[in-house]
Formats: sequence, structure tokens, C-alpha cells
Amino acid sequence: MIPVGYMAKRVKRRPDWLQAPQVVDIYSVSNCQSENFADYIPFWKHNGYWFFDSPEIIKNVAEENSISLEGTSLFYYEEYEMEFDGECWHPWSPEASFPTNVVLPSKKKIEGFDVANFTARTSPECSGLSCSSLAGDLGTNEHCLFASFSEAETNVSNGAFNGSEPGPYRIFSVYSIDWQ
Repeated sequence: MIPVGYMAKRVKRRPDWLQAPQVVDIYSVSNCQSENFADYIPFWKHNGYWFFDSPEIIKNVAEENSISLEGTSLFYYEEYEMEFDGECWHPWSPEASFPTNVVLPSKKKIEGFDVANFTARTSPECSGLSCSSLAGDLGTNEHCLFASFSEAETNVSNGAFNGSEPGPYRIFSVYSIDWQ
């Protein structure tokens, strides 16, 4: 797993339409259910993985642009080095034109593993577990995430995400971080 960075998100409770009673809230890496703190890409402060290198950069972006971080949760992500095109696993790489220097967190809590699609090859688009309601069929934890990397990799390799959202698909480890 590659350290890819941080994101502040507004975590949402499970929507009524998501038929997965074990899910309490959505910790997805995508912006579809639990939204990012802002439409951050136009600020051009993200790294080559389309996340932020440190929590301080998020705080600076919010302050410089009068964006409230009240009510947000901070997440740190690592990403599997391979992506699945629906048939095979292939290596991928970050956008080289953006400087990337992820500061590793001193303390992190693993929450689970998410799978997101990347048709545009930039930021995560949809998390099939929540966006496409796969959590009801595949089983997840209370945060709508797989409990292990093995579960995520097996489900992706077996084609469970094919047909939900267009690929390729990438696997993320999702960690919660305390705001300082």
C-alpha cells in the first residue's frame, strides 16, 4: 500500500435507500455520499494522488478560502499499487506534474478498506460499496468498508464491482485521524 494523503470529509449517516442494515455511516473515499470539505481541485494544492500531503495543507486551504472545517472528520489513505480493469490487475502511477510528499501520521486508526473507480484517472469517483449499494450484497463493517484488504481484493478480482461503476477500480485503506 502506498501513502497517498489526507482528506477532510463530512461523514453522512447511512441513507435509507442503502439496504445494508449493518452500516451506520459512510467512510467512503469518494465524494458521493460523505462529501469532501470543499470542491478542492480548483485550489491546486493537492498532490499527485489528488489528496493532500498533510492536514496542515487542508487547514490552510480552508482558512485561505473561508471554508469551515467544523463538523468534518479527517482521514488518511493508503492505496494499493495495482488497479483492476475488470479483467486484470495493472500497475498505475500518480500524476507526476503535482509535487507529492505525504507526511505520515504519527497516529492512525484503521477503519477498513474501500474500492473506488477511476475512469478519469484523477480523483476517486464512486465507491461501489455505498454509491452502487454493493454493501448489501458483499457485506461491510459499520462504516460501509470491507474489514480487510483480502476481502476487498477478492471481491474486486472476482468481478463483484464490474457493472456497478465503470472501472478501473482501486483499493484504499481508510484510517481516521484526530484533528489537532
